[in-house]
Amino acid sequence: MNAQKRHEIFSRLRDHNPTPTTELHWQTPFELLTAVLLSAQATDVGVNKATARLFPVANTPQGILDLGLEGLKDKIKTIGLYNSKADNLMKTCHLLLERHGGEVPNTREALEALPGVGRKTANVILNTAFGQPTMAVDTHIFRVANRTRIAPGKNVLEVEQKLMRHVPREFLHDAHHWLILHGRYTCVARKPRCGSCVIEDLCEYKDKTELA
Repeated sequence: MNAQKRHEIFSRLRDHNPTPTTELHWQTPFELLTAVLLSAQATDVGVNKATARLFPVANTPQGILDLGLEGLKDKIKTIGLYNSKADNLMKTCHLLLERHGGEVPNTREALEALPGVGRKTANVILNTAFGQPTMAVDTHIFRVANRTRIAPGKNVLEVEQKLMRHVPREFLHDAHHWLILHGRYTCVARKPRCGSCVIEDLCEYKDKTELA
């Protein structure tokens, strides 16, 4: 995969979707952080249903703490692993108030110090809430990067580092959204829909299908 081909791939993805963003519903950095914390092993649709119940009554760190652990669990109980997610969110709210004046920090180090926040979650927050050029590699991006050969790697960190190195700078801010959406709806896990793919002729995947 050469630089010219990568540039054309991201040009087409941008033409197809000029303003990509997360499918999670959020209005503030704290709402985004909450939604991402709840999204592990859950669909965005499921998370949005839960936050539609949660955010009208508690959408700040203090609001979550005032709700209490059992009250929080009741709002998010439709999501898998809700017990541990509720625990982490409560601990995170305490730390946000103690260390950051109730605001979501905009540095990787501070974000990754929060309970339940790993590198991928930090990258989502830094990119989507604060506009930083980061690459949050999930299973979709890992699959697309390897299949297309845009940035093949044996693990998510290797793929992230290669994407940060090889994605043309003009596309870097939005690249992870394009790749996630492409993996979610077109380059799906079992049978990629190559027949309706806007980058099919540029992709270097050997086992292409004709499915639209």
